Amino acid sequence: MKARKVSEKSSKSISVSLNGPYKVSDLPLDEAIMVCEGDGSPVDWKKGKDLVVQKNYSLCRCGHSKKKPFCSGEHAEIGFDGTESAGKEKYSENAEKTIGPKLTLLDNHSFCNHSGFCTVGQGVWTSVESADDKKSKEKAVKQICDCPTGRLVVFDKKTGKEIESRFEKSISLIKEPEGDGALWVKGKVKIKSSDGKVYEKRNRVCLCRCGKSGNKPFCDGSHLE
Repeated sequence: MKARKVSEKSSKSISVSLNGPYKVSDLPLDEAIMVCEGDGSPVDWKKGKDLVVQKNYSLCRCGHSKKKPFCSGEHAEIGFDGTESAGKEKYSENAEKTIGPKLTLLDNHSFCNHSGFCTVGQGVWTSVESADDKKSKEKAVKQICDCPTGRLVVFDKKTGKEIESRFEKSISLIKEPEGDGALWVKGKVKIKSSDGKVYEKRNRVCLCRCGKSGNKPFCDGSHLE
């Protein structure tokens, strides 16, 4: 008699521990290097190195680890206050809409971390309003999807379908010109808060790793200060 295979649900997830690190399960970790023009404007991403990780590992959330990006316990020594202040409502509930001839843009400013992709050139809002052919449409979509935070989400106006990059469930350590950036979580990873509730699964979000965000666990750009 053959043994039946038992299908298991994916364990790929991130749990935010109370005043402690992110507990990561079964997610690859790599570096994403921000590519900038001469004036410092971000225009693209370059893949950095892959980091060797165990199936389960912990990433620093307080910004004081001696073994960054991994947790080394300093959150307990400094009395880190990791209280989560981000809302649990759906992204679309607080998103503003911009409608163009080919695209519809949703913008939820609460996810902004000042990465800067959206303001390059004329800005994505104007680009969406003026994108009326294939080339201008593709350019606007790339600029929107390069934003790692998921603040901006774009839809094809004709089909109503969301346009997104296809990501493996993973985490990238953002490397900015000034130094370390946020944790870029890709591919609709399950993120569970310290109170056990689950945030909306999204294709792109950025988690704070400096400990200073006012929108924990998400990054609000405080590391830039």
